[in-house]
Amino acid sequence: MESRVRYAEIRPYTVPETLEELAGPAAGVVVLPTVLDWTPKRVYDLSDDADLRMLYETVIREAMHAGELRKFLDPVLLSAVWQRLWLPPRARLMWERRFPQLARRAA
Repeated sequence: MESRVRYAEIRPYTVPETLEELAGPAAGVVVLPTVLDWTPKRVYDLSDDADLRMLYETVIREAMHAGELRKFLDPVLLSAVWQRLWLPPRARLMWERRFPQLARRAA
């Protein structure tokens, strides 16, 4: 029987060294560059919970460099929404291995 590997199981995900290095906005409107979000949406209002979660899910899934994470993610907001983010299991595992406090907070 052929074993099939899904792309989400092998694709690279970027994880910052520390949560403290994240310096993204904590309020306002964020426009993601097309390298991170090529959908027509691209504009996210951080005061809207659905927009906030969608922005964080997109950045965590698509960032190829820690600088992209630093620019768009805020550590306080990340911690607040972590348990409600829909992420590929491997990406979530990578983040929670580096930052066990995210997993503990979600438990």
